[in-house]
Parts: sequence; C-alpha cells; structure tokens
Amino acid sequence: MRLWTIHPQYLDRKGLLALWRESLLAQKVLCNKTKGYKKHPQLERFKQHSKPLEAIGFYLYNVYKEGRKRGYSFKKDKIIRINKSVKPIKVSQGQISFEVNHLATKLKKRDMKSFNIILEIKKIKLHPLFISTKGVIESWEKHE
Repeated sequence: MRLWTIHPQYLDRKGLLALWRESLLAQKVLCNKTKGYKKHPQLERFKQHSKPLEAIGFYLYNVYKEGRKRGYSFKKDKIIRINKSVKPIKVSQGQISFEVNHLATKLKKRDMKSFNIILEIKKIKLHPLFISTKGVIESWEKHE
C-alpha cells in the first residue's frame, strides 16, 4: 500500500488506479471493516489525525477528482466522508523527496514519458491534504 503525499497528477495510469484501490482499502481499515493492513505504516498519519475518516475521505476525493479528469469512472459514492475543509497533515521535505525518487524509479521501469516529465519538475505539488515542513523522511516510512 502506498498513499502518496505528492499530488496524484504525477502518477501514471497504473499508479493512479492502484492509488484509488489502496486508498479505498485504507478507508476500510480506518472504519474497522477489514482484518488486514491494520498496522500498515502508511496509515499512521491518518490514524494520528483528529478526524481520520474525514482525512482519508478528503484524500480519496482528490484521487477521485484526478481520476475523473483523466476519464476514469471512479465511484464517488465509495467515499464515506468528504469534508473539503479538513485539517491538513504535515509532511517533511525529506519524505516528499523520498516519494519523488521512489516514483521516478517506478516510472523509469514502466512509463518513460511520465519519468521524463517528473525529472523536469522544479517544485513538486503535494496532494491537497498535506503541507510541507522541514525534516527528514518520516519515521513510519519503510526505506533502506
């Protein structure tokens, strides 16, 4: 499961479709409607939010909007709660850099056009749920 901090506009087709599915799974976990993934590190920032279901709902809503923009038929009614004024989640600049590099590695293998585009970006746009702060890679991130 990867719940990207960077804006979903940077994801290729495969990445965006996976993000939609994985975000819906995250919503299920946060609603206690699944047995698996309860301790997945990507969920920590949502669990720590004062309103986890609203946070994941806003996250999903923005993935939904990106999907619709590209012509995908994501179903908005799968999102349990949509609150467009949810409190943002802070994310470190180190985490953002890690994710950009992680995505670039994936894109280099499967979508050279998207890979070349991401290499040219000077300032990465974040998913609207997140705001950037100084710091290193987040403690919950699995990295080497």
